Amino acid sequence: MGDVANVNDLLDSHVILDLECLDRIYLNVYVPKLQMPGQVVYFLRDHRKMPIASPAIMEKMGNRFREAVRSFATTNNIPIVRFKKGERHIEVMEPYLKAATEPGIVAIGVAQEFQSVFSATKRKDSSGGAPSFTFAKADRRVTAYYFYLMDADFGAGFIKICSYFPYPGKVWVNGHEWAKRQALKAGIGFTELANGFASCEDSVALQALCNRLGPNQIEEFFHRWMQVIPIPLDDRDRLAGFWWELSMRQIEVSRTIVFDAPRRARAFFESTVADNIDIGRPDEVKLIFARQIRKNTNAEFATRIVTRGTDVTINAFYKHSRIKEYLKEGRALRIETVVNSPTDLGVQRRLRNLAELIDKARAANRRLLDIQRAGQGCAIETALWERISQPSLEEGRRTGAIRFGDKRVMALAGALCVALNTVIGFTNKSLRASVSQLLGGPYSAAQMTYDLRKLRLKGLITRIPHTNSYTLTPEGIRFAITYTKLGHRVLPPLLAANQQPAPIGLQRALNTIENYVGNYLEHAKLKAAA
Repeated sequence: MGDVANVNDLLDSHVILDLECLDRIYLNVYVPKLQMPGQVVYFLRDHRKMPIASPAIMEKMGNRFREAVRSFATTNNIPIVRFKKGERHIEVMEPYLKAATEPGIVAIGVAQEFQSVFSATKRKDSSGGAPSFTFAKADRRVTAYYFYLMDADFGAGFIKICSYFPYPGKVWVNGHEWAKRQALKAGIGFTELANGFASCEDSVALQALCNRLGPNQIEEFFHRWMQVIPIPLDDRDRLAGFWWELSMRQIEVSRTIVFDAPRRARAFFESTVADNIDIGRPDEVKLIFARQIRKNTNAEFATRIVTRGTDVTINAFYKHSRIKEYLKEGRALRIETVVNSPTDLGVQRRLRNLAELIDKARAANRRLLDIQRAGQGCAIETALWERISQPSLEEGRRTGAIRFGDKRVMALAGALCVALNTVIGFTNKSLRASVSQLLGGPYSAAQMTYDLRKLRLKGLITRIPHTNSYTLTPEGIRFAITYTKLGHRVLPPLLAANQQPAPIGLQRALNTIENYVGNYLEHAKLKAAA
């Protein structure tokens, strides 16, 4: 067996690039002033000056838009591609995007999709007057147009517009591709790693470029292309405030750590997978996403390890969102917080709130790595082990043992692991709640006070000045994680190692030890105790 990979050694000594950047940016496109039935009536009757707000007007607008798309494609020699059911759109469009040599619309995809659009119902009118209609949102299968394009700033992307009122849509671009083009413009040399970076001449300047990407650049992209493609609304509508805005649908915020050799990346990831199969537990998710988790929190708490061929991805979920970790082309660690609903992180959906979302997602990426760093930096030297596990004299006072295996001590260690990344520290009350939960029984304030005293005297925690809160010391971190790992991950499997489903190699090794000890005792002519 080779040496066990140490996460901290690899991160401290073998990283050539550490970059935080937006990755996939997927946005909703909608007209805020056309979301309510009354707004529809106002638009058709008062703004467009139609005598009756009827679905026939919406149908005519849709027909004109569909005809404009066909005419636009014919005039500009742009292929129209009809997506089939089950096809991945990007795979169908990839040849057109790769063939593009300059900015422009490269192809128009057409799909039949369910969209939330307005349907009309005729009112019953016994007076015999002009007909009138009520409007309500409903999911209907309608035609949607995907304008796949090559942009000078963002590279490949698309704008999707639905062909029926109120014309919802989507926008997709990639932050790494934007960063590449900005680096080229700035004269910063780099090598590519799929849609990311493998190396860079000036990593500080590259990170500064990635930090610049925000709502303004994305808005400019959107409005630039909305002046090129055919759309169902015109300049009069825009001046009256009937125009599209952008909101966040799915945002991927990534951290890419490139190692100096592929074997370093593999060693890191193999070690990480083995040590983080429970990263999706509520106590871990609470730390990573920095969100309160209560009994009524509607969320799936699970760790999913997905394998595709030789590629492995670790996923931990929180509500609609997740954080994932995987190897990028075998030589870089990629950590991504994938936000499918900004409200999961306490952020509003409008694109103008993107900076706040990026900050929170980057913090989640960092906390995941901090947890993994702490998890592998937990070896306890003999002197510290003896001082913790045996009674000792601390500050002139006799201090009781914190004995490994004691049910209360193990619950205390587990609770301290939960509090590991609490920036504001923990109090007697907050820690007692965690210990009581892990114990599954009563745990008094007096018991908590006594245990805190032992932890403080043994140098495992320290009080934050002028507060009633505590934080773990480096020795305290090693104590909490070592006790927890030994108690839950190491000893139980070893004690059952002579039984299935323990690895056969471990069973054989223990049988060899047992036979050796038995032979030694027989040779020494020692008899079994009566």
